[in-house]
Amino acid sequence: VQLQASGGGLVQAGGSLRLSCATSGLNFRLYGMAWYRQVPGKQRESVATITTSGGTNYAGFVKGRFTISRDNARRTLYLQMNSLKTEDTAVYYCNTRDWWGKGTQVTVSS
Repeated sequence: VQLQASGGGLVQAGGSLRLSCATSGLNFRLYGMAWYRQVPGKQRESVATITTSGGTNYAGFVKGRFTISRDNARRTLYLQMNSLKTEDTAVYYCNTRDWWGKGTQVTVSS
């Protein structure tokens, strides 16, 4: 199983980014998926989850700003991030069960 996150980068506060997580080696439509993030020195924290049927859940600190979605035909997970804040700066990881992608760095400047 491979999860490859991409789409991170440097953006000004208030800007937007769209993260993607391409998957292989699993029957994607059968797995709930999630985005996590981690800042150096802190624990990895859940950002958003999506079920196999498309049900979503968000951490309070991103609710209303981020949108998680999935494309089962492309076996890809997405995270649309709007109204970014400097505190959103982190490495973002996609996850399902015990599998983790390598992460993509998101840096939000003031």
